[in-house]
Order: sequence, then C-alpha cells, then structure tokens
Amino acid sequence: MTEADRQLVSDAVAAAEMLSAGEIVTIVTKRSDSYRDVALVWSALVAFLALAVLDMFAGFYLPMVEHLLGLWAYEWTPRAVLGLALAVLTLKFGGMYLLMRFTPLGLWLTPRRVRNARVRERALTCFRVGAESRTTGRTGVLIYLSLAEHRAEIIADAAIASKVSPEAWGLAMKAMLDPLRQGQMAQGMAAAVAEVGNVLGEHFPRGEDDVNELPDRLIEV
Repeated sequence: MTEADRQLVSDAVAAAEMLSAGEIVTIVTKRSDSYRDVALVWSALVAFLALAVLDMFAGFYLPMVEHLLGLWAYEWTPRAVLGLALAVLTLKFGGMYLLMRFTPLGLWLTPRRVRNARVRERALTCFRVGAESRTTGRTGVLIYLSLAEHRAEIIADAAIASKVSPEAWGLAMKAMLDPLRQGQMAQGMAAAVAEVGNVLGEHFPRGEDDVNELPDRLIEV
C-alpha cells in the first residue's frame, strides 16, 4: 500500500470516530498463517502414495531406474530396494513440502474451513493485543483483512458486542469486499470503516469529553 492509501484509511478512521465513542483499529496482513501443519500432511500423503505406486509397479520402475542410472543387469538386493524407497520418500516429501510452503498451491490445497479458522484466530489475537479492553468504555472495534486468504473479520469489544449483533457488520463487509474485488484495498478498508462508524454512531454516540484512545493509522503486519 502507498502512503496515500494509508492516509486514506487513517482519515476514514478519524472521520468515523467523530460520530461515536467507539475506537476503530484497522489491520491488514498479507497472510494469516504459514499452514506448516497442512504442508506436512500433504507432503506425507504424497510420499506415501509414491511408495505405494513404487510397490505396485516395481516391474516398471526398477528397470527405468536402472536405465536412468546406467546400470547393467543390476541385482536388486533388499538393501538397494530400501535405499531406493528412502530416496523416493525423501524427494517426494521434500518437493511437496517446498511446493506447499512457497507456491500458491499450498493455500489452494488448504481446506477453506481451515483458512477461515486461522484468519479468525489471528484476528482475535490481534484484537486482544491491539484493541480489547484498551478503551475506557471497552468500545474498540477491529477491522482485520487477510489478503492471501481473501478473508476479513470485524471483532468488537465487550460493550459493543453486548448491543450490536455480528450480523450488523454485514454492510461493512460488503462495502469492503466490493472495492477489494477491483484491487482497491485502501478504498475497501475506508468504506468498511465508514459503515462501522455508522453502526457505532447509532449505538454509542460521541460524548463531549470523548478522547482518541487508539491510533487511527492503518497497521500492517
């Protein structure tokens, strides 16, 4: 995001907070989790399948290995077969793990429910660190956007959650997602902030003695 994008979001937060006693925190991250455990599961599965195929079609693969390695009339001893199996296991496991960790394939093969749960978990962690119980009236709201997973979360502190149902943030989500589909990240965040401000203004009008308790700037993690 450019500095102008960051300023657009910060200005939107400042404007929204002028309408209510709520405090809005905005966070955007490239990715909410590394999904190492998912990569390990897929790598183990691929390695196991490779060994199974090697076992079922040994008559095809062993001569092919002999040809590739330039072996003549090679006698496959149990030790040699185990060595080949270990090599196949290592190559398949390592190759799949690298693909899962460092290419889009990893995220694509991660179940949606797992991705959604990890985004929610990371959003809750950020909320507890950056917004929860950090305002006098417990009126903090987090707008969290995870880019790789194409997932957003809105989490409210206790005072707001007691009066505003999670469904009330639906318009804010829609306002955010429409610009995001067009690649306008800052505009999407700013639109969501404005909608959240409208909800907060309805339930928590700004008092004359209200002070800004949380930073307005966009946080990138």
